[in-house]
Amino acid sequence: MRLDKFLKISRIIKRRTVANDACDLNRVSINGKPAKPSKDVNIGDIISIRFGDKVANFKVLEVPTGNVSKERADSLYESVIL
Repeated sequence: MRLDKFLKISRIIKRRTVANDACDLNRVSINGKPAKPSKDVNIGDIISIRFGDKVANFKVLEVPTGNVSKERADSLYESVIL
């Protein structure tokens, strides 16, 4: 699944266009490397997102094949401290 779509479906970022913009501005990285919106997300990947001065890190636990309910969205990832 594409990175921008995963960020939207998991509700880490609310809109796919915002996820695209964050990737284009080099605010999103996967496993320590800057990531483009089209980068594939795999189970076990560490996604880092810069929000201003803060960095949020997430470990991908599941990559869904379709839409995900709001209740299940937070089971796709876990927050990690690096």
